[in-house]
Amino acid sequence: MPNPLRIAIIGPGKVAHLHAKAVLQTPDTTLCAIYGRTPAKTRAFADHYGIPGYSDIYDMVDRENIDLCLVCTPHPAHRDPTVAALDAGAHVLVEKPLASSLADSDAMLEAARRNGKQLGVISQRRFYAPCQRIRQAIDAGQIGTPALGVVQMYGWRDEAYYRSDPWRGTWAGEGGGVLVNQAPHQLDLLLWYMGEVESVYGVWRNINHPYIEVDDTALAIVQFKNGGLGNIVVSNSQQPGLYGKVHIHGQNGASVGVQTDGGAMFIAGRSSIAEPPVNDTWTIPGQETQLAQFVADDTAFFNQIDATSYYFGLQIADFRDAINENRAPLVTGEDGRKVVALFQAIYESTRTGQVVKMG
Repeated sequence: MPNPLRIAIIGPGKVAHLHAKAVLQTPDTTLCAIYGRTPAKTRAFADHYGIPGYSDIYDMVDRENIDLCLVCTPHPAHRDPTVAALDAGAHVLVEKPLASSLADSDAMLEAARRNGKQLGVISQRRFYAPCQRIRQAIDAGQIGTPALGVVQMYGWRDEAYYRSDPWRGTWAGEGGGVLVNQAPHQLDLLLWYMGEVESVYGVWRNINHPYIEVDDTALAIVQFKNGGLGNIVVSNSQQPGLYGKVHIHGQNGASVGVQTDGGAMFIAGRSSIAEPPVNDTWTIPGQETQLAQFVADDTAFFNQIDATSYYFGLQIADFRDAINENRAPLVTGEDGRKVVALFQAIYESTRTGQVVKMG
């Protein structure tokens, strides 16, 4: 049996506590260290978990013999610590999104290749049972070729949220708005189900958050390389936050869907997950009556776990196994880059008023 994976966290912010809890609950992993740029904040985090705090990533990886770094810094600050950790000899799993630009994403991927290390991005909703169920149905050919993918995410963020950290709501500090911070989970699922993107036409607006610089609402029409179409509507302007949904409609007329988020949208450090993720559409011939059982089973399971950390734990466990088995994790750095390419294309399309062709 391999030795327990020695894990360090980079960035002692709100979401880092969820990752720390997940590591502590995940077999064959050990939380060993924390890196931060602010001494007092790093020291408080270190004291809370009984681990050493560091102000140098290379020193931390070397001294603590770190196998895996979990990067939990703000999005535009993902590149430098990720590259440093990879160069120091650790594998890296980055909080979503992978980065706020394609240039940063590519620098991180190049560092992983250069050092022969794994790079992944957090997208824990892929590990939800209803999301896995959709992927299995697509793989089994039960809806035919995915022909139409629809993302709807209607959430709310108030002024207190944007004031809670100085980097929020700014182009320099956050790299964007709802597309960069809240929507990547649903965008990742859309791409996981529908495949490679051919072109994007998108627009964004700031509807009712005059105190931020970035988008609180965005829409897009997507053409996929498999011939399918996509529609994206995401917003932080709907009070109260209602739901996040991804629906996939197949060429044979069958549809499958998931409500990944219901009630209030989850905010790390400020709220719990309000409702269980459930399949809300399931019209595969011969399986129509299974939907109620899916919902009952998933709701019962949700009530037995702490969903704020449980699914992080599943992804960390998958990454642990990927390292030990020398295979790709379920969510790779390349997958993370595809999400960045998609939201960057929507921003570019808004700037130019043109359809953006993807590579």
